[in-house]
Formats: sequence, structure tokens, C-alpha cells
Amino acid sequence: MAINILLLSVGTRNKVVEYFRRTWEGYGNVVATDMSPLAPAIYEAHKHYIVPAMTDPNYLERIYEICKSERISGVLSLIDPELSLLAAHKEDFEALGVTVIGSSYALCEMALDKFEMYQWLRAHGYACAESWMEREAFYRAVAAGTACFPVFVKPARGSASISINKAPDCDTVDLLFEHENGMMIQEYLRGQEIGADVYIDMISGEIVSIFTKKKLKMRAGETDKAVSFKDEKLFALIERFVKEAGFRGQIDIDIFDVDGVYYISEVNPRFGGGYPHAYEAGCDHMRMILNNLRGIANERKIGGYDDGVYMLKYNEVCVREAIQ
Repeated sequence: MAINILLLSVGTRNKVVEYFRRTWEGYGNVVATDMSPLAPAIYEAHKHYIVPAMTDPNYLERIYEICKSERISGVLSLIDPELSLLAAHKEDFEALGVTVIGSSYALCEMALDKFEMYQWLRAHGYACAESWMEREAFYRAVAAGTACFPVFVKPARGSASISINKAPDCDTVDLLFEHENGMMIQEYLRGQEIGADVYIDMISGEIVSIFTKKKLKMRAGETDKAVSFKDEKLFALIERFVKEAGFRGQIDIDIFDVDGVYYISEVNPRFGGGYPHAYEAGCDHMRMILNNLRGIANERKIGGYDDGVYMLKYNEVCVREAIQ
């Protein structure tokens, strides 16, 4: 029986779709969707569909139709706002024989809301950047000497590093808060930024793969250059955090090393833009998803890669005579 997978909102994630297609050869089809025929990643799939925006009232019905016609076994999204939508309708997908590959609705919402994630991290004893939703509370902390500039000002519910600004003073904070609603203030962490690509088995619930990298250069909120490394202390922290929170499937974690202390920053319960580094270094999470959809629990392979492997991103183009 074919195992077909549906990848939603693929946009420019060409490599992710390419890896799925490579892994899926001989097992089934990789079907991709996007709201634009100019999304280059859709052309890496075996088949693709142009769908309405996820905010369209008919969006889910269109996705269900695709699941039925393409005999889809599993579905996942590559963008943050859609993760909660899939999780909220998990039972509807299951009724169609489709597994939603990802975490629960509550966890997707917590990951999307950076202040809620901060509160959870603080309550559970994890080192994290101090954060404030109210300017006045932050200013009081500055006056008391428990906070200082610069800080980051960002949307509490945001993704892709949109509207994130570094603020050196109160005037800048005020300007940013007055320009956009739902903003929060976050401590500026001075340290080495780290990315972790993690897979939590959908059958056993166990963490089966962790890949960590030091970010050497960022561009537009994504890792542009990085080098793999291993640290058992960091692996243990990630395992503790993921188990305590209860994530499932693929997740991407942003971490800072500040003077030897690991601070958890953010979690994206999906494939991150830097995942190709993990795949090329030997962490094939597509294979783990395929195994789960075939009813096979994956074996534990924590740190199953070489350290000192560099990722250097560069631009590529997709040229087509016709767009469909």
C-alpha cells in the first residue's frame, strides 16, 4: 500500500520537499500545496495543488479533498500559523485516515506565543531571556537595575523574524510599541546562538534524533552559515525540555550559550530553515516520519552525525516555461 504525504505551504522550502521526495521513492508520492503558483518548492514534489489562503473559510475543505483524492497518509505544514490549525482538526484528519505529524494544539499555540513560552520556561526552571509584555514593568526593572538596554522588541505572536527590532533606549521602545500592537520586550542575550533539530517519535513518544549547530551567520531570521557540534550537557537539556513539554514529530529549537549556560529561546514545532544542515550531516528525519507512517517506531540516534560539518547557504533559482 502506498504511503503518500501532503506538505502544506511549502513556499521556498525546496530542499525540504526534495528530501521528502528522495526518501519517499518506492513508497508513495509527495504532494505539495501553496497559495501561489510562484512558490518554487511545489515543483519539487511529485504533484502539487494551488489552494486558498489558510484564512479562507473553505481552506480546510480543500485540504480534505486533496487528502481523499491523493489517498494521503500523513500531513504537515512548513509555516507556524498553520500548525495550530492542523492540530485543532487532528480528529477530522484521522477520520480520513490521515496522521497529523506534529505536536498538540496547546503546544503549537504556546510555541507561537513567545510570552507564553517564556512563562512556561520560567515556571519549569529553564534559563531563558527575561521578557515583559508591559513597557511600564520593563521601565521599573530598568530603574531598579534588574534590566538594561539594549533589548529586543518583537511581536509576542510572530514568526520569520518579522518586526523584530533591537532597541537601545526608551524612546525606541515607545516608538515600536506605538507602531504595532501585541509587542513584547525581551532581554538581549549576548552569547553563541545555537540551533537544534529534533525528532520525537510519533509512535513511542521518545526523542530519537537531536542535531545541534552553532550559528555563524544569520540572514532574514534564518541560519545562513553554521557548524555542527556535540555536547552531552546540551543533549540532556534538550531531552529534559522536550519530554517535560510533550512535543511530537519535528521541532526546531533556538538556544543561546551565555557564559556556559544554555538559555532556551524559542521553539518552532516544524522543520526550520536550517534543517538541510542536519539532513546532509546524516539526520534523515524524513525517513523517521516515513517509518512512523508505516507503523514502525524509530530507534534512538541522539547525536548520530559528525561534528565540525559546516553548512554554507547560497541562492538557487527555479526556471519554468509555464506556471500551473
